Amino acid sequence: MATGLPTTLGQLRKSEFTPERLARSVKDELRENLIARLRARQPLFPGIVGYEDTVVPQIVNAVLSRHNFILLGLRGQAKSRILRSLTTLLDPACPYVAGAETRDNPYAPISKFARDLIARLGDETPIAWLTPGDRFVEKLATPDVTVADLVGDIDPIKAARSNQDLGSELTMHYGLLPRANRGIFAINEVPDLAGKIQVALFNIMQEGDVQIKGYPVRLPLDVAIVFSANPEDYTARGKIVTPLKDRIGSEIRTHYPESIDEAITITTQEAWSERAASNIQIPHYIRQIVEQIAFSAREDKKVDKRSGVSQRLPITTMELVVSNAERRALLHDEKIAVPRVGDIYAALPGISGKIELEYEGEMRGADTVIREIIRTSVASVFDEYFAGTDTQQIEQWFNLGGTVQLNDAQPAAGSLAELQQIQGLFEKLSPLEIKGKSKPEVAVSAAEFLLEGMYAHKRISRSEERSFSAAEKKQRTSDAINYAEKMREREQELDYTAKNRTRRGFN
Repeated sequence: MATGLPTTLGQLRKSEFTPERLARSVKDELRENLIARLRARQPLFPGIVGYEDTVVPQIVNAVLSRHNFILLGLRGQAKSRILRSLTTLLDPACPYVAGAETRDNPYAPISKFARDLIARLGDETPIAWLTPGDRFVEKLATPDVTVADLVGDIDPIKAARSNQDLGSELTMHYGLLPRANRGIFAINEVPDLAGKIQVALFNIMQEGDVQIKGYPVRLPLDVAIVFSANPEDYTARGKIVTPLKDRIGSEIRTHYPESIDEAITITTQEAWSERAASNIQIPHYIRQIVEQIAFSAREDKKVDKRSGVSQRLPITTMELVVSNAERRALLHDEKIAVPRVGDIYAALPGISGKIELEYEGEMRGADTVIREIIRTSVASVFDEYFAGTDTQQIEQWFNLGGTVQLNDAQPAAGSLAELQQIQGLFEKLSPLEIKGKSKPEVAVSAAEFLLEGMYAHKRISRSEERSFSAAEKKQRTSDAINYAEKMREREQELDYTAKNRTRRGFN
């Protein structure tokens, strides 16, 4: 609590917190502070990237309209973060009657506890203070949520201890909504609430009050209610009650980053990549490839579009990429850790859990699908740098029997010595601004990117042990893999047909 704030009702009456000021509703408070911020040209939602011209204007309109609103979007689209950032539009401090579970306005208490306390103590009634963070109450909707959780219930133990009748307000155990009074109440994934629980929200959204267990207790709550949901569930065919939809003022659609640069900004902001124990230098093309993986996955037919590909995928992938580079640097006592394309393949554990596959993808296997997505992403970023680069000299070196192996078992200096054998390789790295005096860690990372791009375009071959060689070997391996996959698919089709024939009575 900030120093200098009133601690009793008498002191509060003499302060700037007048009855007129505290009479504002939460929605009016949000609106007035938003207007002040717009006039001052201050940022509205710091840390939210890519929504400046799409989502943010719609949120501004909803707040100016004093609407309860819902954010509709797939996972990993910053819905919860936006809802939490609404607290920046609340006043820095808000007084309430100390001890009141419903956080009553000292000038207009709604609970019997607060009314009785003020009647007994008068100007000596103790006052406590709420910060903006205290005024945000959040609930993740799950099927086991009850009306008592949200609204409240009779507490027989409290009644017994206080020697009160069960019908007394003093025996009530208040739920989350009454405890969110004079604040913001957020419900995430609202369609997952049972239908009867959604119905329980009608009164608070339309009339602004709740009743507990049928007793004639009316609590005129002052709450701004906001929601989030997946658009697949938020439909007439989904799990949302239509009258609840009707009571939500605005439906605002979120989206994934619209460009690689926006995505890089988000990942740079969110990923733990600057580490005090190590000197990490992340090349820009590595950042681009990591983001391109998410973009490519969202377009891949083998990935389930309904669940989406969360922006958490590139964030966790980048952290694993940096960690693998850091591990390599620590093993070889190197001054800097520079991530390579090979480190992205080492981040498979962070990718597989964030992609839901369609039937075709499940048949091929998650690792196979993810490796294909990484290769596609490397090829896409490779073309940005080397689309007009002639790599025939490098291909010829491999065609004459040259091979090179890049892995974490050898230091960057050893890998650099191997790569320098490839004629014309380092001359082609000028788009990456690699110079002759570049550090070995930087040079090896750039050279591996070039070779990986050539591999992605099937100009050279690479084994799982990261040994690069001529393209012919790769082609034979690819043909063998394709033949084996076709044979497996054919065996599965025959097995499926045989089972069907057995069910129908054939033998």
